[in-house]
Amino acid sequence: MSVWILELPVAVLSVAVLGATYAVAGLIYVAVMAFATGERASWFKGFSPGMLSPLGILFGLLVVFFASQVWSDFDRAHVAVHREASALRAVVLLTGAFPPEPRAHLQTLVGRHIQDAVTREWPAMTEQHASLRMTSAPLAEALQVTLAMTPRGDGQVIAQRELVAALHNALDARRQRIILSASKVNWVKWTGLLLEAGVTLAAIAFVHCDNRRTAAVAMAVFATATAIVVVLILSHDRPFTGQISVRPDVLLQVMPDVR
Repeated sequence: MSVWILELPVAVLSVAVLGATYAVAGLIYVAVMAFATGERASWFKGFSPGMLSPLGILFGLLVVFFASQVWSDFDRAHVAVHREASALRAVVLLTGAFPPEPRAHLQTLVGRHIQDAVTREWPAMTEQHASLRMTSAPLAEALQVTLAMTPRGDGQVIAQRELVAALHNALDARRQRIILSASKVNWVKWTGLLLEAGVTLAAIAFVHCDNRRTAAVAMAVFATATAIVVVLILSHDRPFTGQISVRPDVLLQVMPDVR
């Protein structure tokens, strides 16, 4: 699926998908009605209307199968970004237990990580070019700095331990969002769903080939339902792409104010 399609505003995407669906339904209608003459008309009319129910059920099952994957990945991406932001906020708060110099250094590194995530990682995730090879140098340095510190007193010992855990949590959440940025509905699934929709449209045309107006209305209704389903799946297909996507706003909210 081309990225530019997914980056369209939802309203524009809806119009494009609806238009394409109507165009395909119209071609199927014209083809069936053109062949539904003479003896072939009786063949088409002999197509059992009872087949429409199982075809509709199969289409619905495919939609549920797709939706469960898309919504699950989208929700998991939201959770990963919020978990990363929460861990980074914990890092900023825990640095308060240390002297001004290491505190400012660690908070600066957290700010650099957030800036890199917004300006470098998010565009790569939008294009699905992000990979685990992309390391977060600021967080890695923050972890090294934390481990190298010599705590004074029990309070700093506890703070150092919690700081290390928070940094590990932030790194793990970052890995999860990068992994989820590659999720999508593959072309095999899309082909299956669209072919099932096409077969159902053809079946509707067969059943109503002797009444062209009824066939047109029935096919238009099913084509509209198909377009709605496709728009819903497309708009959530990639968690970090499109108008409805996971944004880095929550990370920017925890940007430390280094003084």
